[in-house]
Amino acid sequence: MKELVEELKDASKNLFGVDIEPEITRPEEQFGDYTTNVAMQLAPMLRSGQAGQLKNPPAGGPQEIAEQLVKKLQGSSNLAKVEVAGPGFINFWLSDQALAALLGVKLAQNLAGQEIVVEYSDPNPFKILHVGHLYTSVVGDVIANLLEVAGANVHRVNFGGDVGLHVAKTMWAVLQNLGGELPEKLAQIEKNQRPQWLAERYVEGNRAYDDKVSAKPQIEGLNQRIYQIHDRQDKTSPLAQIYWTTRQWSYEYFDDFYARISSHFEKYYPESETVELGLNAVKENISKVFERSDGAVVFKGEVHNMHTRVFINSQGLPTYETKDVGLILKKWQDYHFDKSVMITGNEIYEYMQVVLKAVEQFAPELVQKTTHITHGLVKLTGGVKMSSRKGNIIQADDVLAAANEANKKINRQENFDVALAAVKYAFLKQRIGADIIFDPAESVSLQGNSGPYLQYALVRAKSILEKSSVDSRQSSVEGFGPEERGLARKISEYPEVVEEAVNELMPHHVCTYLYELAQVFNSFYEKNRVIGDKREGLRLKLVKSYASVLKNGLEILNIPAPERM
Repeated sequence: MKELVEELKDASKNLFGVDIEPEITRPEEQFGDYTTNVAMQLAPMLRSGQAGQLKNPPAGGPQEIAEQLVKKLQGSSNLAKVEVAGPGFINFWLSDQALAALLGVKLAQNLAGQEIVVEYSDPNPFKILHVGHLYTSVVGDVIANLLEVAGANVHRVNFGGDVGLHVAKTMWAVLQNLGGELPEKLAQIEKNQRPQWLAERYVEGNRAYDDKVSAKPQIEGLNQRIYQIHDRQDKTSPLAQIYWTTRQWSYEYFDDFYARISSHFEKYYPESETVELGLNAVKENISKVFERSDGAVVFKGEVHNMHTRVFINSQGLPTYETKDVGLILKKWQDYHFDKSVMITGNEIYEYMQVVLKAVEQFAPELVQKTTHITHGLVKLTGGVKMSSRKGNIIQADDVLAAANEANKKINRQENFDVALAAVKYAFLKQRIGADIIFDPAESVSLQGNSGPYLQYALVRAKSILEKSSVDSRQSSVEGFGPEERGLARKISEYPEVVEEAVNELMPHHVCTYLYELAQVFNSFYEKNRVIGDKREGLRLKLVKSYASVLKNGLEILNIPAPERM
């Protein structure tokens, strides 16, 4: 495509004396390999006299401009055909040799040298991982992958609340369960029961805070003491031993889960490490950005058509807002990023807008470099039963288990890689932003638009390649047949699709393309024998390119590419 763009630029310059960046897109196959509206781009420029050396101004508008460009381009060795369409569009058909040359095109490195931080997952210690954490982990991994294949140096980071009221609620219930500040009793909790045990304590503490009059001041007192444990670096008091031990349980649980889904992080930021930076920034900007109100420190968002939020409460403790301020500053301190990407649920969009607006008042460059991506809820199809907490919190493990059970029932196989592919693809194929309906049975189908379908498509292509003894490297392209050309054309789209996904930070573009590619391949294979055909070498080259693109795409989606199924 770059060669075609350059030819159009040269033709526009030679004919009309105009420097222009042509817009080129992919039309439906019957309308060519590429199309451009460059004549419509040029028409107003020529009418306004921007053409420097134009000798014969076209009188007929875009259509005549297009006709002149077509005449100029007809001798190009890259083009088999070029013609004017409609009111001034130009459609291009590449030569078979030019199309074949695109099969090995590398992905654009438009972000080479950039430092980019991608923050996602963000679970809180002392709680269970739910389906939202699974979703943002899956999506975050792929967005990080997209940025990496575009050449960026990507730093994957995670953030979670190891201090705050939710921790105090859990600690209150832990102490009730242990019968006091008795850290030695923690040894009675079996390792495989620890995450669920802590999650149940949080639920108990949360209920007690809301329902028991006596519990509320006790929990708030514990909240103060937990901050003091960090301030004093206390490792030895009974409460500190309980706190540090159970926090480590959470981190071990997170690590195990991320390993299972092939996710990883360079750094985990606990809120206790961002508090000081955030507090200092807020205090330094009181009267300039923040103001005192009823003993608290707030940011008056109404000035910016937002709402007011508390950054330091009346007890002198930092709120989530201040910790998020500290996180932004900490990421900048650690990475001096060119771009920072945050991925969270839609429900905190307005909250985060206020935080960013506050930071913008004293560190505008950091906000300019920050992109906040939000996603909807993951919901279940009607009639699918999964365990939950408080009636609406679906555990991450339950989603994976449901896909695994559906795979056993429908495909009669037990393969965690297939179940994982099913869940990941079901999440990724939807555009980020809206709610997602997850159907375990649909997700594992080998017939429809699913992760296992693409895994099977790759295995099938590898099987074809293994059966041949012909060296495809010795084959030249003397001319594509219709289905051969259709497959080559589809394969050639891959770098453009990845570039679009990178620019928009939208993985669903890759999913849509891979599914369409597999369908095009199926159509090709139904009508074109590969092994034993006189065109075996050429067709093997196509199969090899197809398998390479499919494998590369699955790797970007962080979906296992199996050897057998």
